[in-house]
Amino acid sequence: MDTKIDIFNHVMPVPYLELMKQHSKDAGIVKRMTGLRMLWDIEARVAMLDQWPEVQQVLTLSLPSPELVGGPELSPQLARIANDGMAGMVRKWPHKFPAFVASLPMNNVAAALEEMDRAIGELGARGVQICTSVNGRPLDEPEYFPVFERVTRKHDLPIWMHPARPATRPDYVNEPKSKYEIWQVLGWPYETSVAMARIVFSGLFDKLPDMRLITHHCGAMIPFFAGRCETLWAQLGSRSADENYDEVLKRMSKTPIEYFRLFYADTVLGGSAPALRCGLEFFGIDKVVFASDCPFDPEGGPMFIREGIRSVEELGLSDADKRKLYFDNAMNLLRMPVAPR
Repeated sequence: MDTKIDIFNHVMPVPYLELMKQHSKDAGIVKRMTGLRMLWDIEARVAMLDQWPEVQQVLTLSLPSPELVGGPELSPQLARIANDGMAGMVRKWPHKFPAFVASLPMNNVAAALEEMDRAIGELGARGVQICTSVNGRPLDEPEYFPVFERVTRKHDLPIWMHPARPATRPDYVNEPKSKYEIWQVLGWPYETSVAMARIVFSGLFDKLPDMRLITHHCGAMIPFFAGRCETLWAQLGSRSADENYDEVLKRMSKTPIEYFRLFYADTVLGGSAPALRCGLEFFGIDKVVFASDCPFDPEGGPMFIREGIRSVEELGLSDADKRKLYFDNAMNLLRMPVAPR
């Protein structure tokens, strides 16, 4: 039975959960995370995974990330607790969890660099996770460049980018908050797409050509709107009277759409095979990795694994391409020679 590496799913160590309940000001996210047993009851998670003995999960911390829970004084402690907890899960169940991804206190860059080095160097993390913004601040602000630089140049490991947009950010200017959980269902793919665009146009790929960044939800809006992105951003500046964007396109060594294809993408699309085909056609088979988003499905754990596998199998890919999607691409990203079986 061929191994399937699930590269983007979520856990929350119990000590982190307790601090989140104590410090978070977002009652909605506390309700969601507290009520999702497979997130923090790892014994139950391991038992659930026995349904798929070929699936191994690379662990990432669920939202809220450290900077969403506490200020710059508290967030480093939160990140350490999260990373120590995930490292413990990997040590205890290496055949279920071959690796974990480090969380960082992004509202304290000096501490983020220190925790990155500790989590990778001492705990064995195989990359770092960031959100699409730092409490609403864009990732292309110079303050955050050292994080991208350190993980790319010093550690040569990938970045997992998870969307974050709170319910308090309204969809209409005359309303106090977003209704009907639009902020999450539609807002998160929008936030991912915006972050990707800011990374592209700020020149981050030119500064760090070896950077490998995994976008959640298969590149979000970009594959579906690729034609719009290509044709309209080719005319960058034509609709802006108060900004001079002419120099932006001139300094780019590729067209904008070519930069967007430099991102990696996961298969997390709620089990939609047509959407996955769109993402695969945009990024190419070598840039897409299998992932489940477990346990954030209506069944609280198994559905996204089951339906994610089904969506891949429905595409009629060759065995070689399926192996890339399920295993090879993840192993290359993680710089892992072999996974425990």
